[in-house]
Formats: sequence, structure tokens, C-alpha cells
Amino acid sequence: MIQFENPQGFFFLLALPALYILRHLGFFSRISFPLTISDWGGKTFTYKNTIARAGEFFAQAFAVLAFIALVIALANPIIRHQEKIYTSRGSDILFVLDTSPSMAARDISLANEQVTRLEAAKLGIKTLTSAEKGACYGLVAMASEAACIVPPTNDIELFLKRLADLNVGEFGEGSAIGIGLSTAIYHLSGSNAPKKCIVLITDGENNAGSIHPETAANLAAENGITLYTFGIGTKGSVPIEYVDPKSGKIRSGFYDSNFDTGPLEEIAQIAGGSYFGIESTAVLSDSLSQIAKKEDSAQSFHYRSNDTNCYANFLLLSGFLFFLAWFIKRIFLSELI
Repeated sequence: MIQFENPQGFFFLLALPALYILRHLGFFSRISFPLTISDWGGKTFTYKNTIARAGEFFAQAFAVLAFIALVIALANPIIRHQEKIYTSRGSDILFVLDTSPSMAARDISLANEQVTRLEAAKLGIKTLTSAEKGACYGLVAMASEAACIVPPTNDIELFLKRLADLNVGEFGEGSAIGIGLSTAIYHLSGSNAPKKCIVLITDGENNAGSIHPETAANLAAENGITLYTFGIGTKGSVPIEYVDPKSGKIRSGFYDSNFDTGPLEEIAQIAGGSYFGIESTAVLSDSLSQIAKKEDSAQSFHYRSNDTNCYANFLLLSGFLFFLAWFIKRIFLSELI
């Protein structure tokens, strides 16, 4: 929102109509002597240089605009942004994101194209975290192994950077859902947040790791952590292509996507959450928004004003426009002001 610290400066704009009236009344006019050059009874001489007239018009227009910009600069314009500053802790939301090779399957609808499951998941998470800034967000990457990439934090910029750097296959093949959930629980169990939840986004069944998903779900329930599970992807034969991080080779082909949603529904129920089937980015964003609203907690906050002073910008603009007006009249038209 633009505000002016010195609005009285706009009174200088009255100089424009005043100057126009005075010039119309004959003030500030150059002394001239009329001279008619024509044949006897013929037409008088007229100056018909269209380019020169256009130059004169633009010179005057630039001069007027330069004066207006100068007046705005004198009014000291500032752009004021209101930033919400939270003074109490919000909810902790930790995403457990599957990065196994099957997440490179390109079968998720985004507008008129298909994107990979991992790209869709990252886009949905980015949209949510950018819009809902009261909570703390964390990220666990999971495949045959799992690691906490970002512990719960309110540093959204750091979170999004780490999320963007995540690629398919970095943590091996397979889906160790139990280990991924246990890693998330470990980083949430000691939190004093009013609400804590885990959002598991995967496209497969548990086929790796030594911890059973139900064991992890029970552990989450014991620690007051809600678990939401997302089964992302369509069923059937889908195209897949990704770069193997170990060999650097491109792997491509077709993947037979057909997993049982029952286990994901069961572990979500154990930990007091819900299961969501995801086949498009629109459904994913809507589901994440539902979770954010459900896990929202009351927080105290205040607004802080961040001001950007635009005085120098308008002053430079005024100088530039005055220069253009001078250049046209003194150089282009070879005429003294």
C-alpha cells in the first residue's frame, strides 16, 4: 500500500494550471514581431514540419511529467507492507516424502499436462507452506532409507530450498514407510507444539526397512501425533523416467502401478488421521488445505510494518524526464528553452 509522508507537497501541482493560465494571458511569452510572407492575395507561409511539431509536443509532455514526478518525490511516497509476526508457537507439520524411483512416474494431472508424482508432491507442499506461515514445517525423505532433511522450522525459505533440492532415488529403492514414520516421530516427540501431525506422501506399500508401519503408527498415537497418509498416483501402466543418482544414467520405461491402499488407510486410522487418494495436483492441494485447517491452532501475533521509501526513485525519474525534454528541445530541435 502506497502512502505519502508529506502529502502537502501535492499543492505544488497547482503550479501547472496557474502557469497555463498566465501564459494564456500573455505572461512568460517571448517578444515577437509578426511577419507575413506571401504573394499578393496568396496564402501565407505556414510551418508544416510534422516531426518538429511532434518533438515539441513530446518535449512539453516530458517536462510536465517530470514536474509531476518531482512533486510526488517531494510528497515522500513509501510502500508499506504489513507482516504478521507470530509470538506463540503454532502446529508442527512434518512431511514424510517418498523418493523411491516409482515417484518418477508421470501420471499426475497438472492443467493440461502430466507431471511426475514427486514434482506434484513438491508443488503441493510448496503451495501450502507458502500460504500457511503460522505453523512449523519439517521434511523427512524416505525410500529404502530415511533421513530428516529439515526439522520442524518456521524458516519457510530454508524449507523450500531443501524441498526443491530433493530428487528421485537419493535414498535408494523401495519404500521403508515404517522407518520414515519413525524418523518423523523422533523429531516431533519432544516438541511442545499444541498440535503435531505427520503427512506421509507415498505411492507404494511398505517393502523395505525393519520397522512395521503399524508399529510406527501406534508410536505416533502414543505421542499425540496425528498421521495423514496420501496415496499418490494412478493405477495401470504409466511412463517413468529419471536419472539414477549413483550411475548418472537415465532410466526410462513403463511402471506397473498397482498398490493396495488398505495399509495406508489403516495406519492413518490408528493415529487418528485420514487417508487421501491423489491423482491430480488440484486434489493434492485441496487435501493439504483440509489438513492445515484441521491442524490449525490459535496463535497470538502482531503486525509489523516494513516500509520502502520511493523518494529517490521518483527523483531519478523526474531527472530523467527533464533530461529527455531538454534533449529534444536543445539537441533534436536545436532550440533553447
